[in-house]
Amino acid sequence: MYSFEPTDEQKMLVDAMQRFAINDLRPAAREADEKSQIPKALVEKGWALGLLQASIPEMYGGFGEYSALTGALAAEEMACGDLAGTLAVLAPGLFALPVLLAGAEEQKLAYIPPVIEAGWKPYTSALIEPRFDFDPNDLKTQAVASADAFVLDGKKTFVPFAEEAEAMLVYANLDGKTQGFIVPRETNGLEIEARQPLMGIRALPVYRIRLQNVRVPKTNLLGGPAGHAFSPILDACRVAVAALAVGLSRAAFEYSRDYAKDRDAFGVKIAQKQAIAFMLAEMATEIEAIRLLTWEAAWMLDNHLPQASKHAYLSATGAADMAMMVTDRAVQILGGHGYIREHPVEMWMRAGRGISAFTGLAMV
Repeated sequence: MYSFEPTDEQKMLVDAMQRFAINDLRPAAREADEKSQIPKALVEKGWALGLLQASIPEMYGGFGEYSALTGALAAEEMACGDLAGTLAVLAPGLFALPVLLAGAEEQKLAYIPPVIEAGWKPYTSALIEPRFDFDPNDLKTQAVASADAFVLDGKKTFVPFAEEAEAMLVYANLDGKTQGFIVPRETNGLEIEARQPLMGIRALPVYRIRLQNVRVPKTNLLGGPAGHAFSPILDACRVAVAALAVGLSRAAFEYSRDYAKDRDAFGVKIAQKQAIAFMLAEMATEIEAIRLLTWEAAWMLDNHLPQASKHAYLSATGAADMAMMVTDRAVQILGGHGYIREHPVEMWMRAGRGISAFTGLAMV
């Protein structure tokens, strides 16, 4: 049986992330959303907290060890401040963590240290495809082996920082299996299209990319000649999205709860109205349920249990529905105030709507 008591190190990390979320991310979120730009200094400050660095062993330039549970705890706290800012801070992990989990030893030594040394740098990955039937286990982007290289062809969407990324992991279908390929920035045939305007997380720069006869050396296949298992990477992405959804939903719940306790209507606080009280109770219940499911899935990943993939999937799908319900009800509780930009709940609702499509935008 696992424990619900975090370690001292986890407590310290969570406290640091919580302070960063409330004191830095949240105050900057509205302006970042309006301008569709996250201040670089804000990302650097989040990066300096060392979440990714603490997930990387010392032999690869870090100072800790990988733990999906620790990553989920930290991601939840950051997302309580602002989802777009959190995704920006976490973006280099989209490249470094799959290399850590699935890469060959030579790849770990070559590619991880440049990501985590010094300040934040734009590394990313490309998993999501612009298709209504997108399935990460059945990608339409194809990889074909030639004599000395793999040739990639296809389209990707929602690729964070693609325009400036120093390198990215591109996932493609190789002989019926999803495999990752390390693609340097200046590779011929890699075309970065215009930045995509989104309904939510507007401050995060995401792009479509097109791969046309992109040739990468066979040594750039993640895991080496034999390739790698994709499920640990996908599971970690799903747990990350679930944790982010919990943090976002907590923010919306707490804001609407405090508003209801303070707002008078016909001589009483609206929190005393049965309809409002029932909504708040259901919101709190759903958040806690998904939160525990997410923690359990992360713990299972850390312990390499056979049910980890199932629980990661359940946490992600449950989190998508929960986030939409909670953020929508937060807007309802604020009434007319919920629909104006004076309050952040409309921004959180726009972000919550995208949770179901965000698998691949973060990893813990």
